[in-house]
This record gives sequence, structure tokens and C-alpha cells, in this order.
Amino acid sequence: MVPVIRNVECKNFAEIEIDLAALASKARRNIISVEDMAGGTFTVSNGGVYGSLISTPIINPPQSAILGMHGVFERPVAIKGKVVIRPMMYVALSYDHRLIDGREAIMFLRKIKSAVEDPKIMLAGL
Repeated sequence: MVPVIRNVECKNFAEIEIDLAALASKARRNIISVEDMAGGTFTVSNGGVYGSLISTPIINPPQSAILGMHGVFERPVAIKGKVVIRPMMYVALSYDHRLIDGREAIMFLRKIKSAVEDPKIMLAGL
């Protein structure tokens, strides 16, 4: 079930949260409609809530892309020549290459990475 938040590009975080809460409430009460799930162009899939390490999300027409966000797990990483334990989360972007250039997709993923690592970037709209 993938409900659609409409005109998200025109909304601030509070407005998106209000819409998300309303759709979640409809889904929990089993009154969500087909219209609530039709016409999406970009989807975010959160497999992490089910413990997913990584997967390949599949787009459904008319969507142009889907961002898969997965679980956060502690992993050993190299930082300045030392191995340390850090929380890591994999993200995956599946997209219609007829609509989205690979370079643009990678630049988008880099922005997502930066925003997750430093949420001030997201809040400041950088």
C-alpha cells in the first residue's frame, strides 16, 4: 500500500507530516481509497522498519523513481586510518532511465546522504 502525498514540492515539513499522519490514520482504519494511492510519481520505501539491510525497490508506472531506505546497523568503517563502529544505513534508488539521467540520480543520492548525516542541511533547504 503506497498512499500519495500530493504537491509535496510546495509543502513544508509540518504540512507533509500532517498529510502523512492523515493518510496513515485512514490506512489504519481501513478507509483508505484507491484515489489516495493513485498518481504518484516518486515513492519512498522504508524497508528498514522490517530489518532490511538492502533491497532493490521496483518502480510502478506512472512513477519515475523509488527511494529505498533500509535499516540502520552498526558497521565497522575506516575513518582517518582507524576502524571504528558507526551506524550505517544503505539507500537505493531505482529509476526510469528514460526520464532520469544516471548522473542526476547519483547527485540526488549524494544529497540524501548529506541530509541524513547532517539534518540541518535538510531543514535549511540547502
